[in-house]
Amino acid sequence: MSAAFNLGVLQLSMEPVRETVAMAKACEQAGFDAFWIAEAYPWWRKHSFEARSSTAILAVIAVETRRIQLGWGIISPYSRHPVQIAMEARVMQEVAADRFLLGLGASKIFMKEIGEQAGEKVGPATVMRESIEIIRGVLQGDRFEYQGQAFAANVPPLKPDAPTPRGIPPIYLAATGPVLQRMSGSMADGLLTASITTPAFVRYSRKNMEEGARRAERDPSNLILGSVIVGSISLDSRKGKAGAREQAAMYLANKVENIGSAADVLLECAGLSLKELRPVADAMERGGRSAAAKAVSDEVLRKVCPIAGTPEECIERIREYRQAGCTHIMLEIWGEDRVGQAKLFGEAVLPHVRP
Repeated sequence: MSAAFNLGVLQLSMEPVRETVAMAKACEQAGFDAFWIAEAYPWWRKHSFEARSSTAILAVIAVETRRIQLGWGIISPYSRHPVQIAMEARVMQEVAADRFLLGLGASKIFMKEIGEQAGEKVGPATVMRESIEIIRGVLQGDRFEYQGQAFAANVPPLKPDAPTPRGIPPIYLAATGPVLQRMSGSMADGLLTASITTPAFVRYSRKNMEEGARRAERDPSNLILGSVIVGSISLDSRKGKAGAREQAAMYLANKVENIGSAADVLLECAGLSLKELRPVADAMERGGRSAAAKAVSDEVLRKVCPIAGTPEECIERIREYRQAGCTHIMLEIWGEDRVGQAKLFGEAVLPHVRP
């Protein structure tokens, strides 16, 4: 059976908690399938945002919602030991039950900010493989002993009368490069791709994920491919694209300043060069989000392939991503009145793109 096609919303954990909770409730009411929290990192503080714990925020959201799936999209074992991640997953299982989705990624930016660079100890592939093994081992509830190259764990068995959920939630691996993308197919429940994902990058990523699945003798049709895609909607096309322009500017500047060569294929699939992005990054440093948005030309925005504009334009773009192989859109809504945008998506877009 092939994976179902879902539409979700992703939001960074860099805004006040009450606003984020309100947005999650609006997305549930609008009919979205999932709400993801991506953990912001201290770099955003330069641009008037705070770095907040995504795991804490999502637990609050779980209490305030009833139907919508809730995902970490993503958290990093470079900032939390896998045993701690398993402990926080238990909280989500208690408050959200089977609505909880666990997204895990190395996060090159977190690696940079805590002074851990790939290759200093062990590579990200080893870190991610060991993290998934430990998280599953701890959540299984049996006695668990583990000694890896990056992590160790020694956890006693869970007593049968312990008042806690059992079981393991779906675990998705976030990856941009081919090694980790293949790993998502071989040992995770699916792959999550980064912001500025384009249809071309979806095709590239699916090929790698499916290759990893086949090597592990797994059925790739059961795996999820979720993609973070910039979005903004309005009945007026220009206004609808304005929010996408600002959000794309922030991510493009971020790629230049923090991720560098790790985003080469991502940008190549979009047909973007660092030369095109440098003015955006420079404007972000000088004048913040508004200045950076002005530096994003119509051509650069076109290459980013946002789900933006009128409802009809958004419907067409969603179909393009689905045809490319994306099974779970993680729409990052930006611009004015995002709660109102979620409602408009629910009324004018979602009914036309459901299977």
